[in-house]
Amino acid sequence: MAAPTFSALLADRARRAPEEPVVVDDRETLTARGLDTAATSLAHTLRRRGVGLDDTVTMSMANSVDVVIACVGVWRAGATPQLLDPRLRREERAALEGLDRPAAAIGAAPVDGSIPWLPSARVAPDAGPLPDLAASSWKAATTSGSTGRPKIVRAAAPARLDPERPVAAFLPRTGTQLVAGPLWHSAVFTYAFRGLLTGQRLVVMDRFSSDDWIDRVETHRVTWGLLVPTMMARLLRLPEAQRDPARVTSLHAVLHMGAPCPPDLKRAFLAWLGPERVDEVYAGSESNGLTLIGGVDWLAHPGSVGRPIGGTRLRIRDDRGDDVPTGRPGRIWMHRGDDAAYAYVGARSRRDADGWDTLDDIGHVDADGFLFVHDRADDIVNRAGTKVAPATVESALASHPDVVEAVAFGVRDDDLGSAVHAVVRLTDDPAPLHDILAFGRSRLGPVPLDALHVTTSPLRNDAGKVRRSSLADEFAPHA
Repeated sequence: MAAPTFSALLADRARRAPEEPVVVDDRETLTARGLDTAATSLAHTLRRRGVGLDDTVTMSMANSVDVVIACVGVWRAGATPQLLDPRLRREERAALEGLDRPAAAIGAAPVDGSIPWLPSARVAPDAGPLPDLAASSWKAATTSGSTGRPKIVRAAAPARLDPERPVAAFLPRTGTQLVAGPLWHSAVFTYAFRGLLTGQRLVVMDRFSSDDWIDRVETHRVTWGLLVPTMMARLLRLPEAQRDPARVTSLHAVLHMGAPCPPDLKRAFLAWLGPERVDEVYAGSESNGLTLIGGVDWLAHPGSVGRPIGGTRLRIRDDRGDDVPTGRPGRIWMHRGDDAAYAYVGARSRRDADGWDTLDDIGHVDADGFLFVHDRADDIVNRAGTKVAPATVESALASHPDVVEAVAFGVRDDDLGSAVHAVVRLTDDPAPLHDILAFGRSRLGPVPLDALHVTTSPLRNDAGKVRRSSLADEFAPHA
């Protein structure tokens, strides 16, 4: 028997507890009945605009209750939601629209004026009956990657779910989830909506702020939340009184992922919340495999992202495709089930005939089976034959107390092939830049760092992601 549709699950929640608050943002609280009513009206409007089963509907909206209404309305219409970063450049959005022409757009206007457009998810009321539909793909994440080539990652799973199963074995099934990252990011989207569908209440931040995060945990008795390392660093920079552990006692778990976490930052974060409450997952939008490590295991294997879970198998291979010995770096390959969990639009999958797949990350496995991720293969800097992982340089610089953010990248060099550069964003009254460079080099030892730049602008987006090629173009002329 097929699992219930997303639409049916949320309609049932509205029938069982109509006045239960299910989504909260800075402006309003939406009840189960309010969400069900607004989503039904939107679904009717979309269907009148020609949206049908398995069509794609794009949404370009800032975090809010309206994003949740939009997604539920799209699922109720039988379509697949595709959230876009509202700050996408016009040419990037045009490229995505060309890859997988959406049947409609909600929020910011599409580049292609022929695509039916709804400026808002709030439409005229319509409570008429609708068929119980489930799109064959429950989400279509988008990414431009470090090269700027857009692609779409369509989930292979339909918009159906067993509500008795938790979002993940390591997270609570019910409770209150604090959504601090942008919902257009695949991991944030996945955990938020899987949580909503299993009975969680969502507290949605329009944009991450460290003091606001603490306030919301305390006010709403938040059970768990997802963070990226840049958010963790900002939380630890709050005055101790402001981040008093007594204010966050409701938290059962904090999950972090999305980018490498510098060991010094991770150790400090575990000391603040306690290692039993902090988990880290390594995975991609493709859901082709994942690893997990809890805080206690991390302290025994610092720097690791854990061991495979959820039926995932792991191999480390060299460029010829041969397995490498324990402890030696190579490309990370994972196997999770016989069928692919995703399909690319605008790119070719690396999945082989036996079901092994790679996100093109480099790493190694220790003798206990714990995975250590070095960096993206495309981001590794080959400096005169020495291969340097940007994450190693970033971790060394970020351990300086005056460094708020650090990003490393390669710059073409006539003598070295590529030189290792980094850019830092600093606190208000920092040490001289040459002192910070000397500090970083002392932590790096034999790992080279050729040049250091400074900026006042954030280096990573709200999802903790960075486009290194753009930074190289921006800062290389000023070396």
